[in-house]
Amino acid sequence: MTATAPPPGSLLAAADLRKVYGPTTALDGAAFSLHPGEIVAVMGPSGSGKSTLLHCLAGIVTPDSGTVTYDGRELSAMTDAGRSALRRSEFGFVFQFGRLVPELTCVENVALPLRLNGTSRREAERAALSWMERLEVADLGRKRPGEVSGGQGQRIAVARALATRPRVLFADEPTGALDSLNGERVMELLTEAARSAGAAVVLVTHEARVAAYSDREVVVRDGRSRDMERLV
Repeated sequence: MTATAPPPGSLLAAADLRKVYGPTTALDGAAFSLHPGEIVAVMGPSGSGKSTLLHCLAGIVTPDSGTVTYDGRELSAMTDAGRSALRRSEFGFVFQFGRLVPELTCVENVALPLRLNGTSRREAERAALSWMERLEVADLGRKRPGEVSGGQGQRIAVARALATRPRVLFADEPTGALDSLNGERVMELLTEAARSAGAAVVLVTHEARVAAYSDREVVVRDGRSRDMERLV
């Protein structure tokens, strides 16, 4: 079967993605594209397949069929080690619950991906504090995750995701565990920081107020995707 060429100018693209878990079809021919510096919201009800789409785009899950292409490279053709390296250096991740390491201080959490890539402790923590300052949580550097609020924790998670200066930031329901006020502030800071870093963003959400921060929306329903630009 001939692979579908990604859309011209796209950094990350998927075509005809299919993924089945037992009797459940999570993706049924979904497509997606992301250009450098673009913020795209992936919307849909619970169980629609939007998180599975994100996981396939990030190389965390391998689709049963279809293609995911990043910067001219097809992810399925890469080794597991190659995809892991990509996730450490060129992809960043923010999840609904920040998934900070409770035993580490906040600055150590933000510095962690840099340390895993071989950066010295001093340089990693200096870069981490710089990102924490952008996210307005620099004063929390020596606290542990259990000592900060949910909104502060998500800002720290965003700083960690951007610390390696990824080309693509994957955010899966980043405000889902926050109240509306904290959610709005996290989205303001996330999008500002991503744009200043030149990172493209794949933003999974079911909330219209969160999707409003994006440049474009893709709706996933019953495992299929539809680009809202083409509905206008």
